[in-house]
Parts: sequence; structure tokens; C-alpha cells
Amino acid sequence: MIARLPKRGFAARPGDPDAWTRAPDPTSARPPLAEFSARLTFDLTPAMRGRIKVEAFRRGLTVADMVSDLPGREIPDDNVSAR
Repeated sequence: MIARLPKRGFAARPGDPDAWTRAPDPTSARPPLAEFSARLTFDLTPAMRGRIKVEAFRRGLTVADMVSDLPGREIPDDNVSAR
């Protein structure tokens, strides 16, 4: 019989949130990126998804590259100052 490992808490709060958000995903099979990234999911209408794909193609970009640049333009680093 195989011994079971003790269960960990489902959503334990991290001691240092900044270090936790910048920590690489230990289960990721992809090589680490130069900058840390996070995956976001949001809902789009099929029409909007199509418009994004067409515009990315026109610009010679991937959808991921085009959409990844949007938050940086909309929320500049200087807005992150004091929380």
C-alpha cells in the first residue's frame, strides 16, 4: 500500500504576496520567460473575437502578442505607485 501525503489547504494565503505573484508556476512545462506572466481568461462575443483576429493578422502579430500589449497601454506603470 502507498502512503498518502498530507493534504494541503486549498487556498492558503501567501506570507509575501509580491513574491507569490512573481513566483514561476512549478507545474509549467514551458521554459521560464524573461518576465513573469499570468494567464487571464475573459469572455468575448464571437464577433469581437473575429475582429481581434483580423486586426492581429493585418498588423502581422499573433492575437496573444496584440492582446498582451493592451494592459500596458491602458494601465501605465506610474499608476501602480501606492496601494
